[in-house]
Amino acid sequence: MNYFLFILKSSFEDFSRNKGRTFLTSLGILIGVMAVVLLMAFGLGLRKYINSQFESLGSNLIFIIPGNKRTFMRGGGMVGGIKFDYKDVNKIKRIKTIKYLAPVYVKTGTLFKANGKTEIGEIIASTEEIIPIMNLELEKGRTFEKADIQKGNKIILLHASKAEKLFDSVNESIAKNIVIEKQSYKIIGILKSKGGGGLGGSNMDDHAYIPFKASYSFNPDKKYYGIYFKTESKESITRAKEEVRSILSKRYDEDDFSVMEQAELMETIGSIFSIINTVLVAIAAISLVVGGIGIMNIMYVTVTERIKEIGIRRAIGARKSDILYQFLAESVLLSILGGLLGLGLSFLIVFFIQKLFPAYIDLQSVMLALGVSSLIGVIFGVFPAKKAADLSPIDAIRYE
Repeated sequence: MNYFLFILKSSFEDFSRNKGRTFLTSLGILIGVMAVVLLMAFGLGLRKYINSQFESLGSNLIFIIPGNKRTFMRGGGMVGGIKFDYKDVNKIKRIKTIKYLAPVYVKTGTLFKANGKTEIGEIIASTEEIIPIMNLELEKGRTFEKADIQKGNKIILLHASKAEKLFDSVNESIAKNIVIEKQSYKIIGILKSKGGGGLGGSNMDDHAYIPFKASYSFNPDKKYYGIYFKTESKESITRAKEEVRSILSKRYDEDDFSVMEQAELMETIGSIFSIINTVLVAIAAISLVVGGIGIMNIMYVTVTERIKEIGIRRAIGARKSDILYQFLAESVLLSILGGLLGLGLSFLIVFFIQKLFPAYIDLQSVMLALGVSSLIGVIFGVFPAKKAADLSPIDAIRYE
């Protein structure tokens, strides 16, 4: 124990003599650890955010989307593949266990122009049943009626946060017009804000809802990108899914569509984010290697500067292992110091970001940060330490 404390004390004394160099050497590890921990925190927060939003839609919600799970994970799904039509909807409607059903056309990256302002949003063209399916709550005004859907009235529902951005207040937005794709739509209702986590992870407050027939100007094929439905109960989900697959398989190949409940969709989206996050963390980890190379370089310089000191210590009885452990300890401590600083800054950044986004740092991230920084210190410190231990005492004392 005394031997261990002596090595630590000697290492800190050497650091105190070169404070600037110590900090700059640890900076590479600091940046690497901070990048890795923050990316992991954002990944965890994003998954939590999406899960919470999907759960708010209810447990008996089913999505019928183009493509299978494999194409969805490769970026397919709603952006490509087959498109459904009224025949599909009409047949699926006959399933007795389905309570609500809404065909959906989605137009992303749409410009909303009103009151001299422009916002980017997402158009959801559907029927009146999209309201209970998505658990949308009305804050002001009214929602769609069957007559609106049948006539294709140019009306629109906005979320409160989007209305506030386009108009001075939610109250002033009712009955005002908004221009989308050179078409004017009258705002009839304002929906309560729901936040992020729509299908594919989009922000649900960016969604605006219009009657399906009102989308014909930019959807001339009159096709649907997906069909959403809710069953009467959670117990009837499996049977409803089997019936839907049986109906659609008569028109399409089994790989052309997917019938997915929320748990499956959340799992699939979670897998996509895991892959993306792993790749990003791996890229960020490159900076840790760069930081490790910096530590190795400085340790080689330190060995050269302290050759005479090494010779004297060997001459008065220090063993090779003592010199090895001394320089290896300094390398590991430098790396851990950078890791702790990076971890501290990560906690600070996450603390402020949590007001806007639910990022968080878990125990696994902390252990990984400290473990990796320690490992970097050992890997990149062992060669300079071995060089110091292998020095001849006589040659070291004579070194000028």
